Amino acid sequence: MTVTGEDSAIGADPLEPPLSAPLRRDLGWARVQQMSQSAGFRDDPVLRRIRTTAAVRRGTRMLKVLSPAQVSGHLGGWPPYGFCYRACDVAHLRDPHDLALLGTDGVTDSEVAYALRWRAVDPLDYDVPGGPAQPGLAMIQSHQRIGAMILGTGFTPSTDELIPEYVTAGFADLPLPANSQIVAYVPGGDEVILYTFQPEQNGWLRLAGPRWRNLLGDLPGVSPDREYVPCTTSGSARLVGQIKGREYEAVADPPDEFRVRALTRAARYPVSSLSRRAEQALWRGVPCWVLQRDESWARLRLLRPDNDALAATGARCYERGVYEAWAPVGELLDHHITDIPYPL
Repeated sequence: MTVTGEDSAIGADPLEPPLSAPLRRDLGWARVQQMSQSAGFRDDPVLRRIRTTAAVRRGTRMLKVLSPAQVSGHLGGWPPYGFCYRACDVAHLRDPHDLALLGTDGVTDSEVAYALRWRAVDPLDYDVPGGPAQPGLAMIQSHQRIGAMILGTGFTPSTDELIPEYVTAGFADLPLPANSQIVAYVPGGDEVILYTFQPEQNGWLRLAGPRWRNLLGDLPGVSPDREYVPCTTSGSARLVGQIKGREYEAVADPPDEFRVRALTRAARYPVSSLSRRAEQALWRGVPCWVLQRDESWARLRLLRPDNDALAATGARCYERGVYEAWAPVGELLDHHITDIPYPL
């Protein structure tokens, strides 16, 4: 028997295979949900098999629930990073209160839920928050966490839901794909698309009309009258592609389009190779992403946070699972640019 998180019609999309579990007389739905909420089942082979059915594929819609302050950050240029979900696994959650419980910065009292929605460029960009990818994440002390506890089973804490959760691989910044969206969920369950991302213009085009002006007015530092919001900060990672051996800045529009970033449509040639380029270093023996730096200081994010790494670096939790610190540039070791290639 196969059970999914919502109506079986969701399985019709090959980019969004449904979460499924082989239920039987001694393994009912209630038992599976109970197992997903217990740290004692982190390594249970049955639960792991169930978790692997929730696959991310190229073009799978991903979603991160945001607070109003986080919406402002993403409008300013923050990329996707940290905890997120497949959109199909949370599509049945329409009430703002239910969605707010999936947030990452501890804000749960908003009457409106916001979210960033994008399509995955490649499965290698996503990890299960537990197991071999993030073995120490669930063991971090409670006073050093923000947001819901991390179970390590690969499922989000819930009394009655079975929702697989993800983190961006190593908590990396992911370059924002074309046509990503910022959406709002209002009381009654309606979804409102507020903005869509235009990579060539490096900004967000407003789609919400006058009826939804109040939703934009609740965003700190955002004018509800602006039809276009440019990104003023840049992420720590970018896409690069090649055409005939020459390198260009690239844009992803999954599942099928990967092209040169260019203002004119005629110059948006498809690239023959694609990779994500980012900066890494070791600080006090801990691997980190270098998010920004000047001649003296660097802002770092831990790739695999655990209690030992936090003790060594003094990194602070900024949102669920995301730990950052400032370090003197002179103390960084193995400081380098890394390319993560995507198979096209």
